[in-house]
Amino acid sequence: MKEQDKIPTSKVKRAAKIVSAGAKVSGNYMKYYAKKAVGSENAKEELDEENAEDIYQSLSELKGSALKMAQIMSMDKGMMPTAFSKKFSQAQYSAPPLSYPLVVKTFRQQFGKAPTEMFDTFSKHAINAASIGQVHKATLDGHEYAVKIQYPGVADAVKSDLKMVKPIAMRMMGVKEKDVTQFIDEVESKLLEETDYHLELKQSMEIGEACKDLKDVYFPKYYPDLSGDRILTMDWLEGMHLKEFLETNPSQEIMNKAAQAIWDFYDYQLNELQAIHADPHPGNFMFRPDGSVGVIDFGCIKRIPEEFYSKYFQLMDDRLLNGHDEELMTLFEELEFITEKDTEEQRQMFFTVFKKLMGLLTMPFRAKEFYFGGDEYYDKVHEYGSEISQRKDLKKAGNARGSRHLVYINRTYMGLYAILNELNATIDTTVSFDFEEHAKKFAT
Repeated sequence: MKEQDKIPTSKVKRAAKIVSAGAKVSGNYMKYYAKKAVGSENAKEELDEENAEDIYQSLSELKGSALKMAQIMSMDKGMMPTAFSKKFSQAQYSAPPLSYPLVVKTFRQQFGKAPTEMFDTFSKHAINAASIGQVHKATLDGHEYAVKIQYPGVADAVKSDLKMVKPIAMRMMGVKEKDVTQFIDEVESKLLEETDYHLELKQSMEIGEACKDLKDVYFPKYYPDLSGDRILTMDWLEGMHLKEFLETNPSQEIMNKAAQAIWDFYDYQLNELQAIHADPHPGNFMFRPDGSVGVIDFGCIKRIPEEFYSKYFQLMDDRLLNGHDEELMTLFEELEFITEKDTEEQRQMFFTVFKKLMGLLTMPFRAKEFYFGGDEYYDKVHEYGSEISQRKDLKKAGNARGSRHLVYINRTYMGLYAILNELNATIDTTVSFDFEEHAKKFAT
């Protein structure tokens, strides 16, 4: 893959890159209308592919939060056309990397030394490259390390990048910015955290220690003395990304074992730590032939307030979703699915929509064993999500619904479900959640 020798860091240069992408998209639409006028059957598909290519190319050169937004959107197949999801998924671990001279420059700024002066060996080419940084392999005294280097300028450009990218994202998703302000604010706050490598170092060490005794899941050790503002050093974890793992044709038993390890990891974080690894794309998991799974990248941790936790996860109780509509309505109000400004007609409309939606999303939690493979469950969730996004009566009501905490909770579990679907997994989904205890907290 071609390496970049520079990244636009000033607001003017980054804005120019976005404007350039917008101009290309406008040109693509002109070609689309021309093709449509002569009856081309593939006009829309070709438009999506050309737009996806042009937008991704521009965001890849910018790196940072602009590319991260593409990665986030690619994890939800129902959020945008297939061509966009497919192209943007490259941001997960195969974005165009930076050239070695820029890596050396970052090391000299951080430590006053080149990487070859700090390590016995250091790969000149990135092993993996994502939206915020890229990873190189190094050795020192016979030990192997993964060294993550943050791209220049991404931390300073988070807010300005999002401001520029928002109109494009809003157009692709078919929503108005005023209707999703609180959710954009939540995404912005998390992206700022992801550029803070001191915070990521702290979170990585804390969660690795808290989860070290979990079965079949492992974590790298992190090294503060070899880390800094824009460099993070950890153990090199042997393993394969999901696509590589599946290409080895593992048995279903091994795939179920890996899936169970990941599910148990999230269940423990959710219910014991109330803080979860909220970036569950395939690039952050390393699969081994024996079914054990390594977890990396703790830059995006969603901490779950007790008040939200005790309310939201009552939706995993079958009782509420079957015959207790008055109590469920109250819960939906508490969780901001339904507002005091809604008319009675709107209240009933949103109640029906969210009752079905939450019934689908929490279905695995309400079973003792669940099959995530095939098309039946996964497609049903996305089909209903797409149906909701296209309903004119819901759009007319305005305003995105739900607490801001839902952004990363839902993103996390949709990403998790996608991985379990790829593994064709059947697993034990019994949750460690005491409904009775939290119902009492909710009542008081």
